[in-house]
Amino acid sequence: MQGSGSSTSGTLFVVATPIGNLGDLGPRALDTLKTVAAICAEDTRHTRQLLAHFGVEKPLIALHEHNEGDVAASMVARLVAGESLALVSDAGTPLVSDPGFRLVRAAREAGITVSPVPGASALIAALSVAGLPSDRFIFEGFLPAKPNARRERLHALASEPRTLIFYESAHRIEEALDDAAAAFGSERRAVIARELTKLFETVLDGSLAELAQRVRADPNQRKGEFVLMVQGAGEDADAKVAEGLRLYAKLKEHLPPSTAAKLAAELSGAPRKVLYGAQ
Repeated sequence: MQGSGSSTSGTLFVVATPIGNLGDLGPRALDTLKTVAAICAEDTRHTRQLLAHFGVEKPLIALHEHNEGDVAASMVARLVAGESLALVSDAGTPLVSDPGFRLVRAAREAGITVSPVPGASALIAALSVAGLPSDRFIFEGFLPAKPNARRERLHALASEPRTLIFYESAHRIEEALDDAAAAFGSERRAVIARELTKLFETVLDGSLAELAQRVRADPNQRKGEFVLMVQGAGEDADAKVAEGLRLYAKLKEHLPPSTAAKLAAELSGAPRKVLYGAQ
């Protein structure tokens, strides 16, 4: 449990930065970046450009997945000594698919006050314009880069009833859509949010099959940064199909496809033709 912090210790501010449009950096975030002693950044070159745009000159400390454990100790020492620091990522809210949790945990364990300065988050921005159920959702971050691991992860999520949110890169978006269609069913509704708040922002919706076709047909839709959102399995037909697809994927590793589809259909209640057509 985080302590109240001593009267002489500093504060670690976790500051969200724009995901594209620099106008999204709020006044409080800017004031915080101006007043802290130093800023911990995932990529100091990227953050230096952001600071230069706003005329802010502060020491930058590289903090990324490869050095966070070592850097955290020295940063906590500075906080204990009375300096206040900021933690930022390249874009959006720190710690969301970005490094930082080790520093935050170490600061909290040392009794340092850790204060959020909220702002942009790609996953929340995407969900807000998707038109998918948003009362309950699950964020899965980036899917595995290797095909087999990615497909296994997606099949494990096939019966998840909550809206699914993924981050994906430009060079894997086609494969991710194809694998999602195979795991969830080609007719499952989905939304792709690309380059949010930037010049070429697009939000596409439709079935997974339709989205895969649109992305494949338009090279521009294979550029930039992506948030992929997939509607969760319904409580009746969708859930049966999702479970059937999961079972079918496992069974066909050991049985002929037709036999695997028949058995998966019997166990799940999903239509055999739908399962067999997903091979």
